[in-house]
Amino acid sequence: MRRTGTTRRGALAATGALAAGAVLAGCGSDDDGTDGGTKGSAHGASPVRAEKALRTGATRTTATLLAGYEQVLRAHPTTAAALTPLRDAVRAHLEALSPEKTPALGMARSRATTHAAAVKELAAAERSAADAYTALLLEAPGELARLLASVAAACAAHAYLLTELAKETPA
Repeated sequence: MRRTGTTRRGALAATGALAAGAVLAGCGSDDDGTDGGTKGSAHGASPVRAEKALRTGATRTTATLLAGYEQVLRAHPTTAAALTPLRDAVRAHLEALSPEKTPALGMARSRATTHAAAVKELAAAERSAADAYTALLLEAPGELARLLASVAAACAAHAYLLTELAKETPA
């Protein structure tokens, strides 16, 4: 008898396909008619500012997500074994998106009183972050688009893992 519903293997395969599609969409010629600011033209400053604005928005999203992990880990220390690797990945995303400096963590307030509810909130935050990064892809230049696609795919995978963890965590 075949099992119905979503399996972990199926969800990870779908996440991988989504990531591959996003990366392929970001691939291609980065030559959009501008020189990217490398030749000192008047048009070069605008794409640089646009990329900086996109990075700032993505960095803010990631910092808020990282703050959510930190808050849940403080409030529910028994979740540390499961959440620490995911939190560390989010920290790595933050460093990749903002290589010059590490921004201050955003404010995240959890209303959850149980471990399972806190993990569900993190899963929702990961889904929201994945959506935010995906929305930025349309405006991002090549290399940043590839980075955002990768981070969005990681957030989608984290959301899935957190959803499964919430199901396994006693209320």
